[in-house]
Amino acid sequence: MPQFLQFSSLIRFKPSVSWVHGLQSCLVSALAIFWLLGAAVALPTPALAQQNQVNYTLSDLSNRDFSGSDLSGTSLAGATLRQTNLAKANLTSTILTKADFTGANLAGANLTAAFADRVIFDQADLHNAIIVGLIATGTTFADADITGADFSETILDRYQTYLLCQRATGVNPSTGIPTKLSLGCP
Repeated sequence: MPQFLQFSSLIRFKPSVSWVHGLQSCLVSALAIFWLLGAAVALPTPALAQQNQVNYTLSDLSNRDFSGSDLSGTSLAGATLRQTNLAKANLTSTILTKADFTGANLAGANLTAAFADRVIFDQADLHNAIIVGLIATGTTFADADITGADFSETILDRYQTYLLCQRATGVNPSTGIPTKLSLGCP
């Protein structure tokens, strides 16, 4: 049996509470294997946010104008974006964890494959936004305008989905998907 297979059996994966902890466990395990083997290996970057050189982590970006901006692959983790204009902004594959978008304008924005754990979208304008494949656990949308938003394949808490279904209307003009259908509303 090759030496690397013998070492890999020493590492045990434990079930994790969240996807992030699971990713961290995988990365730590991979690093441990490479360390044990003494291999000098250049690992790929673990997050897409590193592809874009702009990092807004923990920044106060309230009342700024980012309309139409390409922020794909950036990090807005922990950022405050109250009343910020992000209309038609490209936020694909962006890390939004613990960001505050209260009252922000995200009309027509593209949030495809973003990571939005514990984000506040309260009173935000999300009409006609593309919110496909978003991971939005612990995220709130109180009084947000979701008319025409496409939530296809988005991971939401059940209660948030229930609340969003109560006011889901419209069809997304870019994807042609009705908001109610994208949320899986009855």
